[in-house]
Amino acid sequence: MTKEEILKQLAICVERGKVNKTAPFPPDLKEQDGADELTRLALEQGVAADEILAEGLVTGMKIIGVKFRDNKVFVPEVLMAAKAMTAGMNHLRPYFQSGAVKHKGTFIIGTVMGDLHDIGKNLLGMIVEGAGWKIVDLGIDVSAEKFLASLEENPGGFVGLSCLLTTTMLNMEKIVREIKAVKPDTKVLVGGAPVTDDFKSRIGADWYSPDPQGAVDYLNSQMAI
Repeated sequence: MTKEEILKQLAICVERGKVNKTAPFPPDLKEQDGADELTRLALEQGVAADEILAEGLVTGMKIIGVKFRDNKVFVPEVLMAAKAMTAGMNHLRPYFQSGAVKHKGTFIIGTVMGDLHDIGKNLLGMIVEGAGWKIVDLGIDVSAEKFLASLEENPGGFVGLSCLLTTTMLNMEKIVREIKAVKPDTKVLVGGAPVTDDFKSRIGADWYSPDPQGAVDYLNSQMAI
């Protein structure tokens, strides 16, 4: 296989959720190499890690992200795509750690204080990581203090707040205001079932998207500024 063929097939494997050769899903790719084998093959053939990330893994995750936004696929398909992406990232992670490949930036995410739901946050983290960003996942029930502490450890990081309950929207507002009071230049993204663009504007956040791909597009746009 040529480099171009490997990267094209790798993107397909991520989009379709083909983790490795032994994985039974999806059925039409049964016994074919998956993201695990193709990433390793690309590295063995001398393809640069950042090229594998951009042209293979990121391309596949972008496609599945857009399909999820457009309701053409659903949560199970996104989870399988993320699993395939992780299989590839396991081979690339040493290159990030060595500094040979740079993340686009850091995205600090968490479900706001009082809210214990994490499916939306986890999906967001998977898709944003698949776009080449470093994810710092603070988990659920996260206070403003924890977000601020993480910003101290990750200067210039972007922040993503999630909530599912209408009762925790007030906490989201408080966290946004506390972050902005201490670090006014920090870009804060908000999302979750009850959140709207009007609510985003009212509480002083910088971006709202009803889907993870919208967050990716916004974050990438900020890197060009």
